[in-house]
Amino acid sequence: MGLNDVIVLDNRETNALARPRGIAVLPSKATGRDYAAPRPDELLLSSEMENNESYEGIVGRSSALREVIDQIQIVAPMDATVLIEGETGTGKELVAHAIHARSRRREGAFVKMNCAAIPRDLLESEIFGHEKGAFTGAVTRKIGRFEAAHEGTLFMDEIGDMPLELQAKMLRILQDQEFERLGSTATQHVSVRIVAATNQDLDRLVCEKQFRNDLYFRLSVFPIRVPPLRERRDDIPLLVAHFVKTFSHRMNKQIERIPSEAMEALLDYDWPGNIRELENFVERSVILTTDRVLNPPIMELRRRTIVTPVTLKECEREHILKAIDESNGVIAGPRGAAARLGVPRSTLMYRMRKLAITDQRQPFSAA
Repeated sequence: MGLNDVIVLDNRETNALARPRGIAVLPSKATGRDYAAPRPDELLLSSEMENNESYEGIVGRSSALREVIDQIQIVAPMDATVLIEGETGTGKELVAHAIHARSRRREGAFVKMNCAAIPRDLLESEIFGHEKGAFTGAVTRKIGRFEAAHEGTLFMDEIGDMPLELQAKMLRILQDQEFERLGSTATQHVSVRIVAATNQDLDRLVCEKQFRNDLYFRLSVFPIRVPPLRERRDDIPLLVAHFVKTFSHRMNKQIERIPSEAMEALLDYDWPGNIRELENFVERSVILTTDRVLNPPIMELRRRTIVTPVTLKECEREHILKAIDESNGVIAGPRGAAARLGVPRSTLMYRMRKLAITDQRQPFSAA
C-alpha cells in the first residue's frame, strides 16, 4: 500500500456478484491501483450482515466481536442476569442495551446507573428509593432505579465499586426481587432484569474481601467479555468510517476519503481508551478537516505511543523511578525521593532492592 492510496467513503452500489457484500473496490486516483475499503453505510455484523444493518448499533466484523454478538443472541431472550466485563471504553453499555433490545423486556424501560459516579451516602437511596423524611433533605418520596426499571432492564455499570454494606441488599433483590425503600418497612416487589458491568477483576476483589463471593456468583450467571480494541484491529477501519460519517453529518461537512497513511497509523496505535478514545480522536479529526480528505493529527498518536506500565509492580517501579529522577538521584533528606514519596528512607531502600532499582547517576545516594 502506497502513501498516496486512500480509503474512499462512498455510497455507490457495487456489483454483488463480483465482490463480497459490504466491500467497495474503488480505484485510487493517485496511483490507479485498486484498494478494498469498507463502505460506511454497510457496517454489518453476524447474521445481520445479510440485512444491511448493524447489530443494535454495534459496529464491527472481527471474529472477537462476532463471538460477543453470538453470546448476546443466546442470552438475550433468557432473562438471565448478565455480567459484562471489559476495559473502560470498550462499549459495555452498548452490549447491555443490545441484550435489552433483543429480550422479552424490550418494551419496558432500560434504566442506567453508574455505581462509581454516585456518592456512597446517596447510592442506597438511588438504588432503592426513599420515603419523605427518611433522612435530612428527603422532602418527598422518591422511587429508586429498581422501581423505575420494573418490567424492564436495570444496567448497573461499575458494579465492582459498590460498597460492601450494600452488596447484601443487592443479593436479596437479585434472589427475591423485593426490597424496602429507605425509611419504610413496606416491602416492594419488582420484576427487573439485571445486567451488570465492570472494568475491574472481580475475582481479585472477592479474594481481597472487597466483593461478596455470593453476589459475584449471582451476577455472573452468564458472563460476557468485551474485547479491547487492540484485540479487534480488523474493526478499526469500519469504526473510523462510521465515526467520520456520523461527525461529518453532524458538522455539515463532506468528507469522502481517508488517507491510507492515516489509517495505518490508526491501526498501529493500541487505543488504551478503546472505542471511546477512537471516537473522540475521529471527532477531533473531523473538526480539523477543511476539505474532503480527513486530516487526523497523526503526530498526536505517535506522541501517545509510550510503553505504559500495566501491573501493580510495574506502576510502583515507574513511580519510584520518577521520584528518584525528580530528586536528581537523592534518596534521603528533605528533598530526596523518600520525602517525595512520603515514606521512610529504609522503606524506599527496601522497595528499591525488591524491584531491582538503581540510579545510575547517584546510586542510593543519601545526601
